[in-house]
Amino acid sequence: MSSHEIGMLVLSIVIAYLLGSISPSTLIARKHGINIKKAGSGNAGTTNTLRVLGLKAALATMVIDIGKGAVSVGIGYLLAGHIGAMAAVPAAFAGHCWPIYYKFKGGKGVAVAFGAIVAFSPKLGLSLLLIIVLTVLISRRVSVGSVVVAIACPILCWFMLREFFWIGLVMALLVLFNHRTNIVRLIHHEEKPISFNLKKKKEEAAEAEDDRK
Repeated sequence: MSSHEIGMLVLSIVIAYLLGSISPSTLIARKHGINIKKAGSGNAGTTNTLRVLGLKAALATMVIDIGKGAVSVGIGYLLAGHIGAMAAVPAAFAGHCWPIYYKFKGGKGVAVAFGAIVAFSPKLGLSLLLIIVLTVLISRRVSVGSVVVAIACPILCWFMLREFFWIGLVMALLVLFNHRTNIVRLIHHEEKPISFNLKKKKEEAAEAEDDRK
């Protein structure tokens, strides 16, 4: 690679990380006078936003998180081609999980990872989407879907996108690590099913404090 190509690749990674660091749940909660880091589970993600602010805010959070992953990959492709797009996937994921704007305390990374992966490889991304949707519908627990899709990701990468296998494996392990408290609750049958109540569910938010990271 030439020095220009290396520079464009580095720029792709930096932009993806900075975009990934944007936290829609934090910004949306702030508009309601709420610190999402101190409400519910304390996690800046879609599920906690659903608990604390309701379905509308949760959907906005999910769409923006998916979108920032996809946009990061698109910019990476424009700046550095295929390798830039591939490097943008873990960079956006890292930005979401450890955002520079919020003292490196972010979300668990599933939505942004999906957005980035589906932009990089629609076939792989849509396969993962099918898995998580079916799992969540059956179990009524987002954490179950996240754990199952994390396990499935490197397996599918091996058969569908071999060049992405190691990146997919590392991201999957990090997703599982980020869901460690959920996994413990699932083992003890203490993980609560999701509810799509449009009202704020303050009582659930208070009970979910043990999920704080």
